[in-house]
Order: sequence, then C-alpha cells, then structure tokens
Amino acid sequence: MPEPVTLLDAAHAAVSADPGNEALRLRFFERLADGEMVLLLAREAVGDTLEPRIFDLEDGPVVLVFDREERLASFTGGIAPYAALPGRLIAGLLKGRGIGMGVNLGVAPSSMLLPPAAMDWLAETLEGGPVEVEALPSDFLPPTVPETVITGLDAKLARAAGLAVAALLVGVVYRDGRRGHLLALLDAARGAEAALARAMNEALVFSGIEAGELDVVFLPADAPAAVAMARVALRFDLPAAEVPAPAPEAPGMDPTRPPRLR
Repeated sequence: MPEPVTLLDAAHAAVSADPGNEALRLRFFERLADGEMVLLLAREAVGDTLEPRIFDLEDGPVVLVFDREERLASFTGGIAPYAALPGRLIAGLLKGRGIGMGVNLGVAPSSMLLPPAAMDWLAETLEGGPVEVEALPSDFLPPTVPETVITGLDAKLARAAGLAVAALLVGVVYRDGRRGHLLALLDAARGAEAALARAMNEALVFSGIEAGELDVVFLPADAPAAVAMARVALRFDLPAAEVPAPAPEAPGMDPTRPPRLR
C-alpha cells in the first residue's frame, strides 16, 4: 500500500516544480510551521528539557524532523526517542544557534535540508505579531484581496475549530479616509483573541503580498457592524470544536511551559 502524501509533501512538490515561485516557498514554510513535527532526540526527554540528536554534516550541524512517526521509524530502523512539536516551536528553539533542520531525510518526497539562516528567518517571521490600533469605519465594501490571501485565511481558519463561529472579510473605508480590508471574527471564544489575531497576521505574511495590511476586529454575531458587514462580506464558517482530549504532558505541548534545549 503506497504511503499517503502529506501536506508537507504536496507543498514541497509544488516548490520543486517551480523553484522561482516565492508564494510557493512561503506556503511550504507555512506548512512546516503549522504542522506537528517529530523531532529526533539523543535520549528521552527529562521534564521540560529536550536534547535533540545533532548530526554534523558538511554544511554544518542539523537536527532531524519528520512529519509522520512512521517516517522517523523508517529513518532510524526501529524505536528511537522523539518529541512531537509544532514546527514553529522547533524553529524558535533553533533560532540563533547555528543549527539547521533536516526534513524527512531519505524517507519521503519532501526530503530536504534547511540551513540555519532559514530557521532564523522562519522564527523571526513568526515572532512578528499584529499591532493594536483604533479606527472608526464609515463604509463597508466587497473585498478585493488576491486569491492567495483568501486561500491563506481559509487554511488558518480551518485550523481554528471552536475559537470563533465565523469570519467576515470586507473592504473598509475609515472616517479618516484610510482604505483597507477588515476581517471580523464573530463570537470568538473567551481568551482566543490574541491567537486568532496572530494567525490572521501570519496568513497575510505567508501570502507573499508585499506591504499587505489586514485589520482584525472581534464582534458578536448580532452586532450592528457585523450585520452591516455581512451584506457585502466574504464569509468563512469555522469548524465546530472537537471533543477536548486530556491535557498533553509531552514537552512543548503546554504553551506556558515551552521545552528547553540541552
């Protein structure tokens, strides 16, 4: 039975077919950041401390990650210690350490080496967050954003199950004359605003649109502004929340206690 093609495989194949396409390169890095990656360790984690297995290659030291446990097992030939972490967290842990990342080396179509500079860039890109501003809209218009932005927003919102009911994207004219686009998150879960705003900011960053700007607001679904926006908006319906699993205790899965590299 052939091995299933993963999202990372598909993103890597797209880049390989069109190496000069910056939008496809950004999409690959977004997939790497959003996906859960299996990091090969030198030994079992102790508390919140991880010791990745580091390989000294001709181009410098690298850690190895895989997007499926089966691929790690295929590489190691058996049982090996590992930690399952979001790609964004691994990039942050490697930032500034001069260590690259080997992705699915020798076991998948998406096999590749990413240099330390790529890890630094990805970590710094993910660190950039939204800026809070105040502005009063005077008019709402149908949105005119590029398709890459819509695709990016749709993908991010699809992974935000239960954090809001829906999102409305409109063009907006503010009272000070500024024009732009506004995304309203409707009936957002308590405490989810910061995570949603950051995710929407990342969707814009990874869309490849230079100097792009997207304002985000949180509204009750029955608010007058939400009703007015709905008349001209592009609507995204978010998936319902899944049944919560027991709180994970693996290193890195608790955002308040990120792992440390030894």
